[in-house]
Amino acid sequence: MRSSLLVSLAACGCLAALPAIAASVTLHRISPEGVGDAIGEVELADGDHGLLLTPSLEGLEPGVYGFHVHQNPSCEPAENAEGNVVAGLAAGGHYDPDESGEHAGPYGGGHLGDLPALGVDAEGRARVPLLAPRLSVEDLAGRSLMIHAGGDNYSDEPAPLGGGGARMACGVVPF
Repeated sequence: MRSSLLVSLAACGCLAALPAIAASVTLHRISPEGVGDAIGEVELADGDHGLLLTPSLEGLEPGVYGFHVHQNPSCEPAENAEGNVVAGLAAGGHYDPDESGEHAGPYGGGHLGDLPALGVDAEGRARVPLLAPRLSVEDLAGRSLMIHAGGDNYSDEPAPLGGGGARMACGVVPF
């Protein structure tokens, strides 16, 4: 999965800088009916500058998506306060151990669940590694990774939680 990254690092003599993979999270499509087919994996590794997430996902529509760490280790649907069944709602909200209540992005001072936006290329693949500088692999234990339809502006204005859309894919961190 990291072959293109490995080739680039080998060419520059930086191969020793590649952190060891600590875990791989399989992401699945989700809907109000439940957890569906796998769309690929995201490898997790601790690096000198934070958590490195290396996606190998396919079958997505091209574009930019909100990507977050959610509180609970579940991707199952659940009923919201209005009585509607929502895809992936059992994952809970964004990971916010300090109860900041703020949506300020992966480099801001808000909750820790904000990850860099996930980009999907014209062929429907997400392959570009992402860095979450305030997280480590250990922080993801007992959590889930979530992809939201639509982008993320890392603000609660003009819409809450970055204005992203519905929960569309999810994976439980395996430890």
